Amino acid sequence: MRQKTQSVVEPWKGKKGGLIPILQKVQEELGYLPLVAMETISEELKLPLAEIYGVATFYAQFHLKPRGKNIVRVCRGTACHVRGSLKIMNKFKEALGVEDNGTTSDLLFTLEPVACLGACGLAPVLMVNTNTHGRLEVDSVMKILNEYK
Repeated sequence: MRQKTQSVVEPWKGKKGGLIPILQKVQEELGYLPLVAMETISEELKLPLAEIYGVATFYAQFHLKPRGKNIVRVCRGTACHVRGSLKIMNKFKEALGVEDNGTTSDLLFTLEPVACLGACGLAPVLMVNTNTHGRLEVDSVMKILNEYK
């Protein structure tokens, strides 16, 4: 992990503006930003760990815990809420055995509530990775999960 992180940091040494691209590349390589990777970046760039942690926690694109192979994003916007997205979300929680933003122990699924997916006409709607599933009912949950197992 350290070696991989060092190789990502190497081209950026002595240059300004590299922290976000470094964090993006490390996360792409490792799947998330473990503490050891942030410590390595800190040492290699001679930046305080607190600064790196601050950037990593400020931007929603960065994740400090391992995430699932399949990211399930359930829309919680107004149109979806009115049409039952909370019931859909609760069924996913029950089926996966996780809470909001939780990841299954087998690292197959991460469940995320999102403010809006921009597909209000399909409400309630969710996305699994880049695939949109709309006009959902609670009975749809297991079918959708089985598509991604």
